[in-house]
Amino acid sequence: MSGAYIGLFFAAFGAATLLPLQSEALLVGLLVSDRYWLWLLLAVATLGNVLGSLVNWWLGRGIERFRDRRWFPVSPRHLDKARIHYQRFGHWSLLLSWVPVIGDPLTLVAGVMREPLGRFLLIVTLAKGARYGVLALATLGWMG
Repeated sequence: MSGAYIGLFFAAFGAATLLPLQSEALLVGLLVSDRYWLWLLLAVATLGNVLGSLVNWWLGRGIERFRDRRWFPVSPRHLDKARIHYQRFGHWSLLLSWVPVIGDPLTLVAGVMREPLGRFLLIVTLAKGARYGVLALATLGWMG
């Protein structure tokens, strides 16, 4: 497999975690180069991004046991607020998992809320795959 696909996978994976990475610019660059298969780029980016979100979900499943520790990165008040919002909007809020800033914490909260893995993967895959698909269509449309 080409190093470009591997790089895209890791960029998409990291971007879905709480790391400050971005995969969209890399995807656009690879699309513009016209040297790579569109569907493989979309599949690799989506897979990496969904697996990164899965890490957040998994962390969320066990994070509450540390909520009373001084080093815990989220205040109990913010964690409770996130839980309330997730309860209010439910699993459909995961359709926003692609949105910068809120998407990554949302996938973590889904783990805290014990969102079933199958439903989590289905909704997050649809959301993130659609985001990359729209980005590809916009890029290719711009290229003519």
